[in-house]
Order: sequence, then structure tokens, then C-alpha cells
Amino acid sequence: MILPLFLPLFLVSSITLIPTAQSKLSLNYYSKTCPAFLDVVQQIITDKQLAAPTTAAATLRLFFHDCMVGGCDASLLISSTSSNNAERDADDNRSLPGDGFDVIVRAKTALELRCPGIVSCADILAVATRDLVTMVGGPFYDVRLGRKDSFTSHAIDVKGHLATPNMSITEIINIFASRGLDVKDMVALSGAHTIGFSHCSQFSHRIFNFSTSSQFDPSLNPKFARELQKLCANYTKDEEMSAFNDVMTPGKFDNMYYSNLQKGLGVLVSDQALASDPRTKPFVDLYAANQTAFFRDFAHAMEKVSVFSVKTGKKGEVRHRCDASNNPQAS
Repeated sequence: MILPLFLPLFLVSSITLIPTAQSKLSLNYYSKTCPAFLDVVQQIITDKQLAAPTTAAATLRLFFHDCMVGGCDASLLISSTSSNNAERDADDNRSLPGDGFDVIVRAKTALELRCPGIVSCADILAVATRDLVTMVGGPFYDVRLGRKDSFTSHAIDVKGHLATPNMSITEIINIFASRGLDVKDMVALSGAHTIGFSHCSQFSHRIFNFSTSSQFDPSLNPKFARELQKLCANYTKDEEMSAFNDVMTPGKFDNMYYSNLQKGLGVLVSDQALASDPRTKPFVDLYAANQTAFFRDFAHAMEKVSVFSVKTGKKGEVRHRCDASNNPQAS
């Protein structure tokens, strides 16, 4: 690239620092090859969300778990085989709800009928996530398109790349930092827990026999802790028992999650810790008081996540079906 000599230095830097793969993405990538793409996805996700209200949270979680491991390449959608244990069967992914996988399969099937071999599963997942977030009250943000799907998926690649409920804030900050996401991004993205639920097994240590002096974690609101004890009383017999992450407005994407943390109503220990750690507390307080700020920062962080290590050109493929590469033996 030949740049004019008078081009400002800061502009030269911004041009040279744009990753090649990201620069190949565009908002109108399918405008000629599959103009119905956005409309088809919108119809599929609307029908699915109305039939199964947990779909938005499930898909958002699916998107994040996919992008944080090797980039946004739909590797999480590939099923395991007799010779390969895929990402979706890694320990950190086994609790992912089926509704997220199902809505992507439905969208892919519909698009293969309209535009066979054109739209990648990775792009479907990115757009479906955005549209579902918007559908339940969250912010709209641009999704650049042109991602290719990965050829492979391995469970062994997952460990250490996803934040878990019992990690320290420092560990979580470090995981996000390794993906180019700062503390503000991390706290804003944690707001995704304003929808969805967590299984009792993920927070049982906080509400049963927490210490010799307390039955439950003292950072929990006492009344809330007792309600969780009742809800999860038989969780060892029923692994599906769960609680909403946002007990006030569980089906609406809003800033209530942060207000809950200020009141000791965070279900997961990693969530509740955000309200007390000096590095994250200012953002919790900001978002609790200002939903506009939360939506702005969440949208910005999601745009950053959505282009992380994307594959373009020959580095990936457009799968015929999302749960298997086009040439499984070669992969």
C-alpha cells in the first residue's frame, strides 16, 4: 500500500493495525449472493424465541463460548465423532442449552434452501445473537460479515479460555485481556447475565455449609440466600435445577443485573465479586445507574468479540451443515 506523504501519522497507524482478516469483513457481504440472509435469520429467531423464551440467553452464551476459543468460527457447533472429542463436549461447554444450537441449525437449514453453500454458520451465529439480544430489549449493534467456518474442533482447546463461575476477578480479567478486551469490556459483557440462568451446582457452595460460622456466603443478601436454599434443596438429585441470573427481570435485557449485584443478589460468586473489586466496581455502579452507558459499552464490546480471530478466504469454509465440516476425514 502506497500512502500519501501528508497522511496524518495517527491515520497511518490505524490503517496498518487493522488485522487482514477483519478488513475483509463487511456489513453488506451477502447483499448480492444472499440478499434474503438477514430476513431469513430474523424470521427463524423470532419464531424460536416466542416458542422457547430461553433461546436468546442460550444463543448469546453459545456465541461467546465459540468466539473465546480460537475465534468466531462456529467450531463450537461441530459434533464429536468416534475419533474426535469436539469443543461442545468439553467440560466447560456441557451445560450449554440446546436451544442455542437448535436455532442456528434451523437458520442454516432455511438458508441452504434459499442460498445453498453461501452463508457460513459463524455469520449465522453472530447475526442471530445480535437479533435475539435486540428482540429481548438489548441494544442493536453492527455485525460485519464474511467469516468462514473452521475445519476442526477439539475439546482440548477449550480449557483456560473461558471464565468459570469460581474464578477470581484477576483470572477473569486476564482471560479477557488475552482476547484484547479490557476491564470495562469484561464488566459490560458480564451484563449478558441479565438474561439466562445458572444451574444450582454452579453456586451450591455459596448457599450450603459455606463456612463454620455461616450457612451461606455473607456477600449474598440473607433473604435471597434462603430462597436459593429452598430452590436448590434437591439439586444433587436433579442436575437441571437452576436459578435465573437476574431474579428481577429474567427475560428482559436491561441493566437490572448490576442493580442486583449492589444488593447482594448475584447468583454466581464471580458475578457478585464484580460489585466489590475496586477494578470492576466503578463500572458496576455506572451501569446500575445508567442503562444507556451499559448498552453502549456492551454493544462496543460485542463488536470487538465478534471479529476476534475470524477466518476468511482459504483459512476456513462454508459448511453445508453446522455440526460437521465438509470433509470430516480430512479435518
